[in-house]
Amino acid sequence: MKLTQEQIQQLETPCLVIDVDLANENIRRMQEGADKAGCRLRPHIKTHKMPLFAKMQTEAGAAGITCAKVSEAEVMAEGGMEDIFIAYPMIGDFRIQRAIALARKVKRLILAIDSLEGAKALEQAASAHDMMLEVRMEIDTGAGRTGVPMDRAAELALAVKEMKHLNLTGIFTFKSLVLSGKPTEDNQLAAEEEGKMMAETAGLLRAAGVEIQDISAGSSPTGIQVARTGMVNEIRPGTYIFDDFMLTKEKVAEISEIAVRFYATVVSCHHEEYAVIDGGTKCFPTDVAPGQPPYYYPGYAVVEGDDNLKLSRMNEEHGIVTASNGSHGLKVGQVLSLIPIHVCTAVNMQNTVYLLENGSLRKQKVDARGMLI
Repeated sequence: MKLTQEQIQQLETPCLVIDVDLANENIRRMQEGADKAGCRLRPHIKTHKMPLFAKMQTEAGAAGITCAKVSEAEVMAEGGMEDIFIAYPMIGDFRIQRAIALARKVKRLILAIDSLEGAKALEQAASAHDMMLEVRMEIDTGAGRTGVPMDRAAELALAVKEMKHLNLTGIFTFKSLVLSGKPTEDNQLAAEEEGKMMAETAGLLRAAGVEIQDISAGSSPTGIQVARTGMVNEIRPGTYIFDDFMLTKEKVAEISEIAVRFYATVVSCHHEEYAVIDGGTKCFPTDVAPGQPPYYYPGYAVVEGDDNLKLSRMNEEHGIVTASNGSHGLKVGQVLSLIPIHVCTAVNMQNTVYLLENGSLRKQKVDARGMLI
């Protein structure tokens, strides 16, 4: 992605710019890969958080969308999405009541469970409203996050089967680059293990008398490979729509495919070894620490076009760009382009972004920004 100097002068920095054409190409590529594998694609909207891009995904062939929180799902429903999976334990009556209200507004809402307590709370609420709720059970396949251990999945599924107001239609997982319970850089082996583990879990449920239709897995680093195993019928990648520097290290994206850039202005240059830009921790994500294995990211974002420069430390509103050779060569007023390390958190830190489309820039609200409930 490349802006002209005239376009750069239009920007109010610090800001994020999204190349819509590149995003469209990334959407097409993932959809094509899923279709060739005979697998449904239900992308996670956590990356873009905008109905605009969700519509682009569904128009390209996505079966529906995935959200993390009910508040995100509400925004997507208002934007026209009708088939939504909230892939997060639905715990808390405040959350359940909002989900029930949402279920009445859309054609299909799928909720997640990973505990008997959570299932019972959903059953009680659904009974009180005299309605049936579709649910999927999350399986822990090694990420060590939410999810039922595989050896306890059948027990929970049998309990849910007895609940009159819950319809258990599938299982899902988030595993990403984990192999035998440990981080790995082998995308193919991680994907093969993911497919096998989910197929095995589905087999355990069916042997216990619980019939399920959907086996959902796959993230951006493993999505297409998991789909190709033929052991799942749905994948839920998210980051692929924009790509980021992390995905280049995870071997599923090229720099030329990254559809997002930060732009920041140099505001102070009193020291030869570092300069200060107008974005700090309230602009650039800090969820990925620089210099840590296995990928040893060079900073909190990658300064484009000059390997000498590193966004190496920050305060709330100050980004400190250091020079590896001791001399940054920057000037006050200069605008830098930076590649996000992790684009999902980058987008969520912006109230608005710039969209580059057909050679023109326009502002776009990040509709589901900060939707945490």
